[in-house]
Amino acid sequence: MSAVVDSRRLPGLTLFVIASCETILLLDGTIVNIALPAVQNGLRVSPTDLSWVVNAFALVFGGLLLFGSRAGDVLGRRRVFTVGIALFTVASLGGGFATSATHLLVVRALQGLGAALAAPNTLALLMTNFEDGERRNRALAVYSTIAGSGMALGLVLGGLLTELGTWRLVFFVNVPIGLLIVLLTPLSVNEAERHTGRFDVLGTITSTLGMTSLVYALIRVSGGDWDDGVAIACFVLGALLLAAFVAVEARTPQPMVPFRLFRDRSRASAFADMLLVPATLIGMFFFLTQFLQEVLGFGPVQAGLAFLPVAVALFASAKACVRLLPRVGARPLALTGVGAVAVAITWLSFVSADSGYLTGVLGPLVLFGLGIGLSVVPLNVVIVSGIDPGDSGAVSGVLQASQQLGGSLGLAVLVTVFGNATRGAGQVRLTHETLVYGIGTAYRVGALFTLLALLVTAIGVRPPSPSAVVTEQV
Repeated sequence: MSAVVDSRRLPGLTLFVIASCETILLLDGTIVNIALPAVQNGLRVSPTDLSWVVNAFALVFGGLLLFGSRAGDVLGRRRVFTVGIALFTVASLGGGFATSATHLLVVRALQGLGAALAAPNTLALLMTNFEDGERRNRALAVYSTIAGSGMALGLVLGGLLTELGTWRLVFFVNVPIGLLIVLLTPLSVNEAERHTGRFDVLGTITSTLGMTSLVYALIRVSGGDWDDGVAIACFVLGALLLAAFVAVEARTPQPMVPFRLFRDRSRASAFADMLLVPATLIGMFFFLTQFLQEVLGFGPVQAGLAFLPVAVALFASAKACVRLLPRVGARPLALTGVGAVAVAITWLSFVSADSGYLTGVLGPLVLFGLGIGLSVVPLNVVIVSGIDPGDSGAVSGVLQASQQLGGSLGLAVLVTVFGNATRGAGQVRLTHETLVYGIGTAYRVGALFTLLALLVTAIGVRPPSPSAVVTEQV
């Protein structure tokens, strides 16, 4: 029997443990990306295999997210959370000692499995350890800030570790943090109430295979080829399996994803926003990293530090959001935040080969940070407000799945747009002008995602209940 923990006595430590887990899982997405050229040289990885250093993680993580959520409900969220972060930590250690491409790809898949077990249970444990209302939403503000700034901080840290040390450090850096989380979790985090019952076997199979098929299809078309026969087949298979999953969940007495979560219009709209906004953000980071290094000539450290204004602005806006939420409500803040992201991506779409960092990039990055902080906090509050404790795992899993699929789909679409634009420019070799033209075209499509999110927010999101109001500063 696990020891009883009173998280109210050490709320800071409890939040530190949960937020630290979210931090290293989110950092992984960009900290590894910026180290890829060094990995290629160090292990002599082919360009094809190099893409799978990222994709192996994304495929397993995206495919098993809902399974990780259900495992937490049945086996205990704290237990599954601890197992997941322990597996991620051991796999990270193996990644740092990788001696071949095959070795590294196996490790990346294991990291994805660990992340799929841990990630869906972070938000669920936060909801368990912080009661609804003021304390929970102060914690949610910190959690949301970390979630929004994880990619930017990963670029900064990845650049520093790669240029000043070795690419292996981008894996080793997870180890001490992961060990600390494993040691502190039993001492600081309450276990959630377990739900008796069986695994939804058919739902697990259809959701896992459907998500995996869809993520794999998105990975294949992210190179710009939407005519790929295998990708089309995987899209169709994924859609059929997910449709079967919906049919199964509608009939099973203990569903993995209770559909009652989507009956509330505000919550359903917030879920949609948390799919659409990452669809823009992932592409922004992806293409802007290329612009900074290829056009402006920044090194890895400079390119990473160039994104620091996003994190700074995000921290500031999220803190302000906590004070503003009880005064103006979730809807106006979310509208302002999503609108700021829309202005930022539109601004970036006008970047040219002659643009400098201060004149063409810094302003949009600050707007991105402000927009993320002002939108993610109220959207997360809307999503978790009034949730039954028994549904917290499902809410966390759906939220993580929305962000993962939104980012993957958005990147696939924007990369395809970029490829078509650069081919249409009539250049065999990408000059700075051609590269910038393709990036601008992709960003204009990204702006459409944010405009759709703005429309969804305006129509669907309503103010949270009084219990969701924050009355104190973080």
